[in-house]
Amino acid sequence: MQRYMVTNKELKLDDTDINHIINVMRMKQNDKFQIVYDNVLYTCNITNIEKRKVDYEIIKKEEIKSNKTHKVIIACSLIKEQKMDFLLQKATELGVDGVYPTYTDNCALATSVIEKKISKWQRIMLEASKQCERAYIPTCFELTKLENIINLQNNGYKVIAFCERCTDLSLFDYTQKNPINIDDKLVVIIGPEGGFSQKEFDLFREHNIPMLTLGELILKADTAVTVALGNIIYEFNNYRQN
Repeated sequence: MQRYMVTNKELKLDDTDINHIINVMRMKQNDKFQIVYDNVLYTCNITNIEKRKVDYEIIKKEEIKSNKTHKVIIACSLIKEQKMDFLLQKATELGVDGVYPTYTDNCALATSVIEKKISKWQRIMLEASKQCERAYIPTCFELTKLENIINLQNNGYKVIAFCERCTDLSLFDYTQKNPINIDDKLVVIIGPEGGFSQKEFDLFREHNIPMLTLGELILKADTAVTVALGNIIYEFNNYRQN
């Protein structure tokens, strides 16, 4: 059954979804589809369909159950637009709960450009959520500073940073002494393609932010996000199995 995601509690479909129902799926009156909103799945029956309008009624409502109890947020430095699009898409597919576009010293994009991109990036995360049938849409937060990300430690988050060739400590090594618990809230900092500055390394040390490696190879920022999330998924699943 075709599934759509909405961002409003009124469960209104947007124009793109309506067009998809009418012109792509070619649904008719009494056809069924599903709407997902905030971890709830609604089964809908079409009561009327016109050229640019779809009326429907809710015939079933059920909570979407998931084994995922942990929360993972990515704080990624600003990179070139197409790569940022890819990063957000893949992070969504890998189950991230939110992304903070983060200003760092070696950013590839000017901050003045970012404010216009947030709504576009949120749309990318919405479309990726539909594709992988997520129970909810992750959030693309407003642009923030690295210092604000580090301060999330004060709100119960574990904050870690992946850095190029600054350490031999892997996520696996780190979790042997600092286990990832099933209900942890984790913030993962990924730097720009130019790497973190010395000032930023000093900031991590000052606030006791663990600096971890993703291996010997230098990865592009968008690749680093997918590898980091893959490692984190493995560690959380390993904890669950143990």
